[in-house]
Amino acid sequence: MKVLRYLLIFLAVALFLVGAWYLSAIVMYIIISAVLALIGRPLADRLQRLKIKGKTFPSALAAAITLLTIWAVMITFFIVFIPLVIQEGQALSSINVNDVVENLKEPIQKVQNVYNEYTPNDEQRPLKEVASERLKSLLSISNITNVFSAITGALGNIFIALFSISFITFFFLKEKNMLTRFILLIVPTKWDSEALHAMLSIKKLLSRYFIGLVVQISLIFTGVTIGLSIVGIDFNHVMLIALFAALINVIPYIGPILGIIFGLTVGVATHLHLDFYNELMPLLGYMTIAFLIVQLMDNFLFQPLIFSNSVKAHPLEIFLVILTAGTLAGIGGMVLAIPSYTIIRVIAKEFFSKYRFVKKMTEKI
Repeated sequence: MKVLRYLLIFLAVALFLVGAWYLSAIVMYIIISAVLALIGRPLADRLQRLKIKGKTFPSALAAAITLLTIWAVMITFFIVFIPLVIQEGQALSSINVNDVVENLKEPIQKVQNVYNEYTPNDEQRPLKEVASERLKSLLSISNITNVFSAITGALGNIFIALFSISFITFFFLKEKNMLTRFILLIVPTKWDSEALHAMLSIKKLLSRYFIGLVVQISLIFTGVTIGLSIVGIDFNHVMLIALFAALINVIPYIGPILGIIFGLTVGVATHLHLDFYNELMPLLGYMTIAFLIVQLMDNFLFQPLIFSNSVKAHPLEIFLVILTAGTLAGIGGMVLAIPSYTIIRVIAKEFFSKYRFVKKMTEKI
């Protein structure tokens, strides 16, 4: 009898996973809506506690105001930054590749000498020619157009999904126990108490985590903007570099490196008129110092406060989880590692706390 029960549970889980795979778009809408609801929950709860002439603030109105606030922030973000991205793309496409190569002639020649020393004569090729070809390909208007076409297509898909996500988010905000009630419907009655407590803990921890993540992105954006402005980079370039660095920083460990590489690349591309050794190299050095200062602040101040305190886990524990997730599922796994691990820890504490290992790993929750 037990074997049959386990078999049915296995089949139910398998069917659920297959259904989630085929309906991945809807599942993604629900996940995005849940994240937006977690971020907006503090505002919605605060509004619902308001009293208007002795009457409770309507939950539907609180949800609507919160949802409009979320979308207003996002729309403002696009209005401010999309023109900067377009302007930067146009500036990069107008760069004279021959001038770039000529300006970098001396360092390219030094690299060429090292390359020739370790490469057979029949395989040698002028690096100046290679650099010119690669830069023409990278900065060609067709490539930049393709990038913007891809972005436009992605935005089109987002707008198609906009209504669905807004609709689901509204009801998640309006009825904050909706997801909890759904979970209780599929959980055996004897586990109702544990499941309810687990859902409340997960909601609280993930809400703190995602809000903290927004704060972290804002702080990194502000730090990079201030640092590069002090260095002397033009404000339009600063805004784009800071935005990219802040958003890509969501990818643990790899993201900051990509942000620095992108920033230095834009720095080189937009300051080709400078002398390489006397002006451009010092500028890149100052930019690197600015990035490193912000990164140190993130590593020793922002991340411990946001990740360790929000999900109640040790920094080394977080590092190992992210490393494992990256090995198993790549960059996507690294991004989702902390929220997923938080959910697993809460469930383990509620249902498997009798085991010493689980009790030790979840004692801070």
